[in-house]
Order: sequence, then C-alpha cells, then structure tokens
Amino acid sequence: MAVVHTSEIKLTVGLDENRVPEELKWSAQDGGVQEEDAKAMMLSVWDSKNKESLKIDLWTKDMPVDEMKIFFHQTLMTMTDTFMKATQDDKMTATMRDFCDYFAEKLELKK
Repeated sequence: MAVVHTSEIKLTVGLDENRVPEELKWSAQDGGVQEEDAKAMMLSVWDSKNKESLKIDLWTKDMPVDEMKIFFHQTLMTMTDTFMKATQDDKMTATMRDFCDYFAEKLELKK
C-alpha cells in the first residue's frame, strides 16, 4: 500500500544554559494543535531491527512533583488501554489495571 498522506508531530524543547528543559511545546497540525505548552512528555518508538524500545523522557524544571505522579498514573492507564487494543489479552490487561489502581492508591491519587 502506498503512502498517500503524511502527518507531522513537532516537539520543541527550550533549554537553559545547562541544557535543562525550560519549556516544551508541541504541534500536530492534523489534530489542530499549534505550539501548545506542555510540562512533561514521554515518547517511545519501536526499533524493529534491534527489537528494542527507544525513548525520550523530558520534563520542565517547573513540573510539580504531584502533577508528575498524576501524569505517570494516567500514562500507565493509557498504556494499559493501548495494550488491550493491540493484543486483546484480557487477563494481562486486568492485571495491569490492578497495578494502576495499586499505584494510584499508594500515591494517594484516588480517594
């Protein structure tokens, strides 16, 4: 099948003199997003040749720790949903959801 359209997602990282992220901005024209601010990001890509995951994790120095905990929890939940869509593995998805609940409980994110 031939590629008939390409879409670009752009990440811009503003660094201080020590190369620590000061600001993060992202754009996704097809999604209607233009230079939106973010405080943290996680990007994973699959290297099929080497059979390994490659990643970029960035957060700005003013990202509050309490928000980072929420960000991690929501990311874990999203990964669980993606795992289910990709594998249809109900049993492991349930285990992952249990862990997400445990994670939230231990960080006192759920009341």
